[in-house]
Amino acid sequence: MGPSASLRLIRTAPESAPATPRVLGVDEFARRKGHVYATVLVDIENRRVVDLLPDRTVETVSAWLAAHPGVQVICRDRSGTYAEAGRLGAPGAIHIADRHRLWHNLAEDEEKTVIQHRALLPEPAPVVDDEPLAVVALPPAISSPRTTGRLADRVREQHATVHTLLDGGIALRTIAQQLGLARNTVRRRLARATEHDERLVGQWTGRASILDSYKPHIDQRFSQGLSNARRLFEEIQQRGYPGKQQIARKYVHQLRDAFPRQDPPRRKPSVRDVTRWITRHPDRLSAHDAQRMKEILARVPALAATAEHVRSLAELMNHRRGRHLKQWISAVQNDQVPALTSLATGLLPDLDAVVAGLSLRNSSGAVEGHNNKIKMLKRQMFGRAGFDLLRLRVLHSA
Repeated sequence: MGPSASLRLIRTAPESAPATPRVLGVDEFARRKGHVYATVLVDIENRRVVDLLPDRTVETVSAWLAAHPGVQVICRDRSGTYAEAGRLGAPGAIHIADRHRLWHNLAEDEEKTVIQHRALLPEPAPVVDDEPLAVVALPPAISSPRTTGRLADRVREQHATVHTLLDGGIALRTIAQQLGLARNTVRRRLARATEHDERLVGQWTGRASILDSYKPHIDQRFSQGLSNARRLFEEIQQRGYPGKQQIARKYVHQLRDAFPRQDPPRRKPSVRDVTRWITRHPDRLSAHDAQRMKEILARVPALAATAEHVRSLAELMNHRRGRHLKQWISAVQNDQVPALTSLATGLLPDLDAVVAGLSLRNSSGAVEGHNNKIKMLKRQMFGRAGFDLLRLRVLHSA
């Protein structure tokens, strides 16, 4: 049997009339996204597709409801089309607006408010006076000539060896040959020194550096929070530093060792971060995120008011207190947060359905699941057949 014959058999297969559901879910799905839309009807209690309608007009949906009396509850979005169709086709039915979509719309409007204040999300930069900041006070290990290390230890060892050989009656020339040093070095720097004190080591290790005149600038910038060695090198290079980057890098590393930073620099919070922090339950936030959100809300009063309204609506949804929705709408309108005010005002024409959605247990969750299945079947059938075959496949797969 060929594909065309199989399709003819499916089209001519008898349909069993489903029982009229008591709780009906209504939603649209795209036959051709942005151009043609149809309607899916789902029995919420049994979670099964009842029928597919070829469009989403008031006439089509109301006619189906009139032909199938017995629907007591209609779960839908806040679309005016399905609201009007329900009033005409099933005038006694209770309408329940989808609370999950309401929460999604609330998050979108909250994100708009966060975007409006995105410039205030990062922590304000510290105020720097015109007067230069105090230079970092370095410990003696950094600011003084170094008296430890391989070079200092080698000088002390050579000093002791030279004086031991001199006490044994060995000439300076012979000592210089044995140690591999210049004769003048042995005579002037080692033989004439009576003891290996710090001044002897300082003659070798405490020489002036070409970085010395630029260290105050590095210290000042380091005290302001800049610890990147390359950036500090570029700054002093612009001020005439003729040396290599390695010398500056070594000095910056000494500053890091002397003044370790306990807290690494924090990443600037993004719009998505703040939106997520506000919409998430406070108990599910980490201590770090909760602290950052607290700081942001203290700086931005508009976001603080938005967060308060978001949490209030979340409490209404979680505890099914839809009867308090009017008070929530009034509070939002009084605070005059533009994005949330628009959402709150848009709830008034369909207030009874929204209150029912926040009070009753029924929802449109099952409809959303079948919408995803319809999308899968559409991809499988792409270019193969029209709406009549799609309807049969959805009904039989259900």
